[in-house]
Amino acid sequence: MSRILVRSTNWIGDVVMSLAALRELRRLYPGAHLAVVARPWVATLYRDQGLVDEIRTLEGSSSNPLDLVRTARRLRDFDTSILFPNSFGAALLSFLSRIPERIGYATDRRGLLLSRKATPRIRQLDRHQIFYYLDLLYQTGLSPIDYLNQSSIQPDIRLRATPGILDAADTLMKGAGVDSGRPLIALNPGASFGPAKRWFPERYAALADRLVREADAEVLLLGSSSETAIAQEISAQMSQETRNLVGRTDLSTLIGIISRCQLMVGNDSGPMHLAAALDIPQVAVFGSTDEKATGPYNPRAVVLHKHVECSPCLLRECPIDLRCFDRIQVEEVMEASVGLLKSEQ
Repeated sequence: MSRILVRSTNWIGDVVMSLAALRELRRLYPGAHLAVVARPWVATLYRDQGLVDEIRTLEGSSSNPLDLVRTARRLRDFDTSILFPNSFGAALLSFLSRIPERIGYATDRRGLLLSRKATPRIRQLDRHQIFYYLDLLYQTGLSPIDYLNQSSIQPDIRLRATPGILDAADTLMKGAGVDSGRPLIALNPGASFGPAKRWFPERYAALADRLVREADAEVLLLGSSSETAIAQEISAQMSQETRNLVGRTDLSTLIGIISRCQLMVGNDSGPMHLAAALDIPQVAVFGSTDEKATGPYNPRAVVLHKHVECSPCLLRECPIDLRCFDRIQVEEVMEASVGLLKSEQ
């Protein structure tokens, strides 16, 4: 194992939750050339973190045979590949790249494509998704530590915002008229997985109004360009002024802005995990998903989740009335937010 290629996951939150395993690989194999191959929209997250020696981007479509063959040819200079995604396509790419050691979970009917394989077991042991990636290292002999049964292990998912990232964030906020002399609170009202992970826009609007009035906060709306309509709906229902930065940040700038905030309030999403990795106080509002598995791995986080009879359903869209979210009131989120702000003073 002199040249190790890690196939990254495709979603920001999953990348953050896999950082502990990547950091362990770096510790366990300090002399190896450690590279990661990732989709362009998450590749920048690995930059300047001191975890890998090389970052390669995964271009093209995984369902296009020509793209797959072209990419495979670019990855033939590795002797070991470790697959964090569960997909068949990730294993097929590694196989076509002729990498001798292909390590991953035997999911999605891909067992025959792997040289070393593991069986998922975090659900049976009721552990966080972070341990899913760490357990892959143990089950396949890459690590001697049984992370799932070591209560003293504290996974390290830290991210750092470099001076360049912070400067870019400061420039954007200054151009948007953000008053950095007031408490900066980020609201992340979206979630790309689907509406069953999104608390109601009208309640975010009411919460933002109260944070401005009662905490003298500068409220920033954050999210991707696909969530522009949600941000506009929130802004339209507010009586106070907010700074709408939705769709105006790339991943690096988003990291920088979150780093500058005193608090983040949001749904189960990629930015929620970024805030956890940046050690930012946060209030996480959960609906269809399970906070035990994918909640913010952050001692400074407050998670609000009403465990109704149908939760966690893990659905993209609620087939009934979103009762899990309906029971989370603005007052409860406001109280948690103010409590965190006071505790940090």
